Amino acid sequence: MSHTYEELKHKSVTELREIAKDLDHEAVKGYTQLNKEHLLPALCKALGIDAHVHHDAVGIDKPALKSRIRALQKERDAAVQTHDHSKLKSVRRAIHHLNHQIRAHER
Repeated sequence: MSHTYEELKHKSVTELREIAKDLDHEAVKGYTQLNKEHLLPALCKALGIDAHVHHDAVGIDKPALKSRIRALQKERDAAVQTHDHSKLKSVRRAIHHLNHQIRAHER
């Protein structure tokens, strides 16, 4: 049975130890002594599961927004070099707005 990170995260320590009992991997050695905080990453490593939560942006073109942010960061660096405070402020607000858009559309 394959597991996902989200499934494992919502299981109890007892359930995680039952899963670890059937595995023969160095990461889960001593599983009976591990708490959930340590057992969860060990199980992910043993099962080959990505231990991150990936957020999917829904309804927006995230790669396009990220490339626009990178372009604005170059403009920001140029504004810092030239000491153009008004340009710096507007570029930083634009970056903030784009980051906010991305976060608002993640689920």
